[in-house]
Amino acid sequence: MALKITEECINCDVCEPACPNQAISSGQDYYVIDPLKCTECVGHFDEPQCQLVCPVACIPKDPNYVESRQTLWEKYQQLILQE
Repeated sequence: MALKITEECINCDVCEPACPNQAISSGQDYYVIDPLKCTECVGHFDEPQCQLVCPVACIPKDPNYVESRQTLWEKYQQLILQE
């Protein structure tokens, strides 16, 4: 499943450059994750990099975008084909 950034975000700017898929961008009040680009770093890393660098732990899984590891891998494959 894709990840999401909650309102606890302090806009520290560390998650955006950590995302290998450029799925994170500045939102109106705090950073947001594009679920169409988020693969939880499948294809790049063993763990979601944004979660590793977030100092306030405000990046949980998004229950609105439930995806299996296989689905995340397929999304990753589609994203690299678009590059």
